[in-house]
Amino acid sequence: MIKRVDHSKMGRSELGWLDSWFHFSFAEYYNPDNIQYGALRVINDDIIQPHTGFDTHPHKNMEIITYVADGELTHGDSMDNKRTLTRGDVQYMSAGSGIFHSELNESDERLRLLQIWILPDADNYIPQYGDYHFPWTNRLNQWTQIVSPENGKAPIRIHQDMNIFVTQLVQNQSLEYEILPGRQAYLVLIEGRAKLNQVTLEKRDGAEIAAGKLTIQAQAEAHILFFEMKES
Repeated sequence: MIKRVDHSKMGRSELGWLDSWFHFSFAEYYNPDNIQYGALRVINDDIIQPHTGFDTHPHKNMEIITYVADGELTHGDSMDNKRTLTRGDVQYMSAGSGIFHSELNESDERLRLLQIWILPDADNYIPQYGDYHFPWTNRLNQWTQIVSPENGKAPIRIHQDMNIFVTQLVQNQSLEYEILPGRQAYLVLIEGRAKLNQVTLEKRDGAEIAAGKLTIQAQAEAHILFFEMKES
């Protein structure tokens, strides 16, 4: 079964400097029936205007993945990391027992990113930070795994039973994935248009996906994030 999550019905925040679509309850958007999906607690699709951003703020006991869809993200944190990431780059932060960080758009162009929070399998891990550049050609018409559990082989390994993949499908190209019994998936269509089995998704839509065989076909060039996890 596939349940489309229509971006036009998502929680919204428009603050001038920040324009957000909330896949799950966050900030002023609260829906008791839409708190999380499995261990996925937050997916925020944020557009950040030039020379603005999130000043230094704390996090604790959360696995945080930031995927840069377009523009430049400058990160700084209390572990003395300062990095600038660009389109397709991925940042990982295990907040664990506590960390402070900032996320800024110091460029002259808009920044679009997906902020992803994943509930960890235990509290108070030692905080960690990493960022990774995945060559764009590696995701063209194929799955590129960017995140795995600790016992997996992806460059980013998190404290949770979840795998995250990215792909860029050219028009009419397709990929398959079989979600095994006891597992489920969530998909975000970052850009383009795609069909999941018989369900059509537009830019910014999400989809909740139960166990079974899945075919993803691009109806226009499609940039996709795919989360596979244990069933909740």
